[in-house]
Parts: sequence; C-alpha cells; structure tokens
Amino acid sequence: MSDEARIEVVVGDLTALDVDALVNAANRTLLGGGGVDGAIHRAAGPRLLDACRQIEEVAPGVRCPTGEARITPGFGLRARWVIHAVGPVWQGRWGSDSPEARLLASAYHAALDLAAARRLDTVAFPAISTGAYGYPPEEAAAIAVPTIRAFLAAHVIPRRVLLVAYNEANARALRRAVEETRDSRKGD
Repeated sequence: MSDEARIEVVVGDLTALDVDALVNAANRTLLGGGGVDGAIHRAAGPRLLDACRQIEEVAPGVRCPTGEARITPGFGLRARWVIHAVGPVWQGRWGSDSPEARLLASAYHAALDLAAARRLDTVAFPAISTGAYGYPPEEAAAIAVPTIRAFLAAHVIPRRVLLVAYNEANARALRRAVEETRDSRKGD
C-alpha cells in the first residue's frame, strides 16, 4: 500500500476511535492538562495518570522532553495504547528550519517510532501543539504531514495514520497539507 492511501484526515473525537494507538498532545509532565491531553486522561480513567506517574523523570518534573514521546496502555479507551508526544510551544518563528518546527517534526517522528516498534497498525494523531501551545494550524500541518509521509515511505508499520481534527477549519489545514505533499511528490 502506498503512503498516499495510508493517511486519512477525519473530524471527530480522538478518544472514541477504535485504533491501536492514540497520540496524546501531552505536556512534559505527562500528568494531564487541558484540551486533547485532558480529554484523553478523562476518557482513559485514573489508571492512565497512575501509569504516567510511573514513567521516570528525566529532569525535575519532566517525564518526556519536548520533541520526544512515551507510551502507556490505553486503559478505558478503545485504543490499546496512548503515545504521549510533546510538541513545542509556538514562539512565533516561521519556517521548517525554526527550532519549533524541528521539535514538532521530532514529536511526530518519535510517536511513529514507538508505533513501529510495537508493530501497531493504526495510529490516530491530533494536531500536536495547535491548541494551548498556539502553533498555527496551517504551519503545523505543513510540518506534520511531510514528516508522517516520509516515515511511512520508509516503514511498513503503521499501516494507517489518521489525522484527527477537532473542527472543520483544522481539517482543511490538514487536507491542504496532504494535497500539497501529494502534488510535490508527483514532481519527483
């Protein structure tokens, strides 16, 4: 299956999806928060917080540095696993070579590495860093989609990646990025 057919944009509730893994747009503590992070913790139940507390701190209060990912069971979710990926806080710097862009790409790549290592077929991503962290959805999509596409081109697993938008405006940004990367690949 080509990487074209392996990426799908959907609008909906990430926590309700029946997939192998959900990616949580987590903070560095992994102890829950607002937005997607809070919704996943509420839907998974208190055992998710307990599992996150068991992850060793790599610095005081930091269980997962920005640009990295960790994995826990999904507990009360339909998903078997939660991959906690920490994206950057938007600092207003544009371009794919900005520090924020590199960290955002790294968060997506780290999540996909964990999915591949566990041989997970289906992974659902939110738009990491676009909520409370303030990353503009268009700019974030322009980093996320090529990162995912490059990973899928080099790996068999995961077989399917869902990009889950919480509203139609974010879905449009993701669809545009999917189309633009598809069009740019045709010229190769």
